[in-house]
Amino acid sequence: MEHEMGLQELNLDVQVANADDCLVKVEEGNYGCIHYKRRCKIRAPCCDEIFECRHCHNEAKNSLAIDPLHRHDVPRHEVKKVICSVCETEQDVQQNCINCGVCMGNYFCQKCKFFDDDVSKNQYHCDQCGICRTGGKDNFFHCDKCGCCYAKLIKDTHVCVERAMHHDCPICSEFLFDTLKDLTILQCGHTMHLDCLKEMQQHHRYSCPVCSKSICDLSDVWEKLDHEVEVTPMPQTYQNKMVLILCNDCENISRVQFHIVGHKCEKCKSYNTRQIRGHSSSSSYTSSVSEEVVH
Repeated sequence: MEHEMGLQELNLDVQVANADDCLVKVEEGNYGCIHYKRRCKIRAPCCDEIFECRHCHNEAKNSLAIDPLHRHDVPRHEVKKVICSVCETEQDVQQNCINCGVCMGNYFCQKCKFFDDDVSKNQYHCDQCGICRTGGKDNFFHCDKCGCCYAKLIKDTHVCVERAMHHDCPICSEFLFDTLKDLTILQCGHTMHLDCLKEMQQHHRYSCPVCSKSICDLSDVWEKLDHEVEVTPMPQTYQNKMVLILCNDCENISRVQFHIVGHKCEKCKSYNTRQIRGHSSSSSYTSSVSEEVVH
């Protein structure tokens, strides 16, 4: 949600006569890190080391080279000191350097101890989330039940899931609440990384990894499966075999005739079902639908 991006880290080794000269230089891009454009570094309160930003700290302190017992994230709200990237003056957290006067970030949040020069992100602070987000405050609302900010376009249509983003992505296991990557909200209300969803679809997986509900309208797929069932007669031994199935989409339980291709829900006509009673151990669901069926 934050989508915090920046420039590649470059060394700023130049003598300036005043703050105006400095601003000319920094506008050329010789400042910040890969996460943010800014003119300051932070002193991490957890390990008392200096880093370009909290993400630089977290990447360094959570690397495989670090003893697992010593890995940690910086407590962003507890940052007390910043170092001006222009004059190297260490000081309390504030927007303008007390020594050279340079603005260390056009966007500044005292609560988050956050600086960023790229105001095109339309950053804003959400008191309920407790962090800064991007996209413009007027374009988002905070859902108290979900515990996060969503676009106003889905305010009246989204399915509420308690603390919807306060967990790891079900695909890559990265914490979602303050991730830098784009997120998507599934029809069932669960959230995950947009890129993870796209990768999942490339592998012909069309159910939510959390609750197994369909992630989109698959009615065309169900029609193709109807045809597959029709042209695939079962051997005589199985023609009278009945099984109980649970529909992952409508949660209805049906008693249907066993078929190797799939089991169709009698209520919503979905094949996104699982067998819950019967002799066969196979479960029918379109997560295993072959490529020639799903296009």
